[in-house]
Amino acid sequence: QVQLVESGGGSVQAGGSLRLSCAASGYIRRSVMGWFRQAPGKEREGVAAIYLGGGITAYADSVKGRFTASQDDAKNTVYLQMNTLKPEDTAVYYCAADYRGYSSWLTDEYRYWGQGTQVTVSS
Repeated sequence: QVQLVESGGGSVQAGGSLRLSCAASGYIRRSVMGWFRQAPGKEREGVAAIYLGGGITAYADSVKGRFTASQDDAKNTVYLQMNTLKPEDTAVYYCAADYRGYSSWLTDEYRYWGQGTQVTVSS
């Protein structure tokens, strides 16, 4: 049974930083892991993804240059470093594993999902 557990969310002021962690347990096909977010009243959107086999990353335009995805294979953990946070980054953030799609890694075609962690950015 695969489990994904996110942590690191919290409340910060605009311009601040947070680092989210996603710890994976159980077997996960060594493919792509993604980070998504969902704000109240909005659809879930992909913000970042990382290919575990080579560290290749992808980002949504809204976070490019501010967010960085990384991995620690020894800890079976992926991270999302979020800098220069804006109030519009406020959302519940989810990690996802085992991409099953054929197009963009930022679509929600993942097999496993975490429970989410709240990020709140105040102006």
